[in-house]
Amino acid sequence: MTVERILPTDEAYELLGLTRELADGELAPRVARFEQQGEFPREVLRTLGGAGLLGLPYPEADGGSGQPYEVYLQVLEILAGSWLAIAEAVSVHTLSCFPIAAHGSERQRKSLPDMLGGDLLGAYCLSEPQGGSDAAALTTRAVRDGEAWVVTGTKAWITHGGQADFYNIFCRTGGPGAAGISCVVADAGTPGILPQVPERTMGLRSSPPAQIVFDGARVPADCLVGEPGSGFRIAMQALDAGRLGIAACAVGLAQAAVDYAAGYAREREQFGRAIGEFQGVGFMLADMATQVSAARALMLAAARLKDAGRPFSVEAAKAKLFATDVAMRVTTDAIQVLGGAGYVSDHPVERWFREAKVLQIVEGTNQIQRLVISRSLTRG
Repeated sequence: MTVERILPTDEAYELLGLTRELADGELAPRVARFEQQGEFPREVLRTLGGAGLLGLPYPEADGGSGQPYEVYLQVLEILAGSWLAIAEAVSVHTLSCFPIAAHGSERQRKSLPDMLGGDLLGAYCLSEPQGGSDAAALTTRAVRDGEAWVVTGTKAWITHGGQADFYNIFCRTGGPGAAGISCVVADAGTPGILPQVPERTMGLRSSPPAQIVFDGARVPADCLVGEPGSGFRIAMQALDAGRLGIAACAVGLAQAAVDYAAGYAREREQFGRAIGEFQGVGFMLADMATQVSAARALMLAAARLKDAGRPFSVEAAKAKLFATDVAMRVTTDAIQVLGGAGYVSDHPVERWFREAKVLQIVEGTNQIQRLVISRSLTRG
């Protein structure tokens, strides 16, 4: 289905057209093999970087494309409709570039063109085995030793773990709580940075997360991003934008499921009629399509606030919450439309169903999104 889009410039329309060509020509033919083999698609990401899709919302002066977030999210949506692991990788990489782009020193910012061009792939190390939602309680520690920070601890559920070229490490350099957290950026080849065996995941098998152990890794002192103690603030700023990225991934996945289920319902016949003509199926498709449109509208409304420089944290939480819940419902219903055929891997809806679940968890669980929204209401 062609989604009607109202974009700010002709350049944006051309960008979405290029994205569609890449999604149809480069992504869709490969996804099944990469997912089946559990192979990370690093070269595909380089191709997207060469096309300018890995630095879309960053200024051209830094090596980005200078696109509004509203446009960037629609690019993610298109990518997710063909290959969610790629869209999530683009979203996480964009998130991983934020600390240096927004708070980096002049020396650190010299790496931005390689980051935003896709030559350097990033990872974002915040969660820990015993601390996910309670990020302010993280225990990974960095101790100053001469001209280096010595980092010790373990990070968990790291997208691009073992594949990234650089890691943003949120670590404790001071006392307890959020005020004691700083951010350092480290080269993946630093001795003492030890990626572990990737997790065996339900979905996103071509891009599974992994734990990263920091065993006394010595990171140069000038790799501290921002001021000591500013790490938690940097992390939360990045996550506000990252949640919109996950919302876009959810909308793209859900739209693909609606399109596929509708196509199947037009062709599959029972009792002498296409099953889509029966109200039981037709009304289900109508509800699916309406939910996806609502999720897209909520996501883009939050993006426009961000583009206008207005507060958008709560609206980003709403968009992430609603869009990912919609993706879970819509992929579930898509399987129901296909019946038994939806339960086998001959059709992509069973993969989309498995993939939708993780979107309710990453970048802050949906329970955390509800906490953010409820606090904004009860505390004014």
